[in-house]
Amino acid sequence: MNASDKGLSDPRNLSEQAHERIRRDILNGELFPGEKLQIEAISERYAIGIAPVREALNRLSSEGLVERKSQRGFFVAEISMTSLEELVKTRIWLETLALRESIARADEAWEEALVLSYHRLARTARRMPAEAGRELSEEWEQRHKEFHLLLLDRCGSGWLLGFCSTMMDQAVRYRSLSMNVHPSLQRREGAAAEHEAILKAAIDRDADLACKLLTDHYTTTLEGLRGIVGASEGPG
Repeated sequence: MNASDKGLSDPRNLSEQAHERIRRDILNGELFPGEKLQIEAISERYAIGIAPVREALNRLSSEGLVERKSQRGFFVAEISMTSLEELVKTRIWLETLALRESIARADEAWEEALVLSYHRLARTARRMPAEAGRELSEEWEQRHKEFHLLLLDRCGSGWLLGFCSTMMDQAVRYRSLSMNVHPSLQRREGAAAEHEAILKAAIDRDADLACKLLTDHYTTTLEGLRGIVGASEGPG
């Protein structure tokens, strides 16, 4: 057995593959809230063994994307407007804290990386038509997350960055589901200008303005999803 064959049969590698593929389909709205995740069916869907799939589902459960219900198995985590409001509120609390700390520790290398990240995002966003395919949508989400995480990159806390990254993933799920349910929806036209304004404030080291703009950015997105996301109270 050569090294590549060994890598493919390594349970740790298979578990990582299962985790990434299931996670991607949940975030992209391919697996719907409340959907039961039968281990055997998931194993067949991704052509990955039952043990790695079970390990991946347990990991996703700890990340809040999957729910494990006693005696009933695994389910895609539910969503609700109440949960989205809580998510946005918590993101604003933590990300404005991280952004303020990041700006206080800013340096030239961070500034250059941030500008480059913004331009990559802006170029990708301009190519996003209504009928965009999955790959292009995933590219935009990747660039979007890179930009927002880079804003916080100098905060000095890996824990804080980790929490913020997890919440960003949850936000992707709401956006993807809303666009799957309403295919005619476009990404907000004003979002690109908002990103540019946040970038300028961060580069100018104006923490107060940058935090206000970030708060407004998330609040505007929340209001845009109101009425699209179901208003149920979530899992009972």
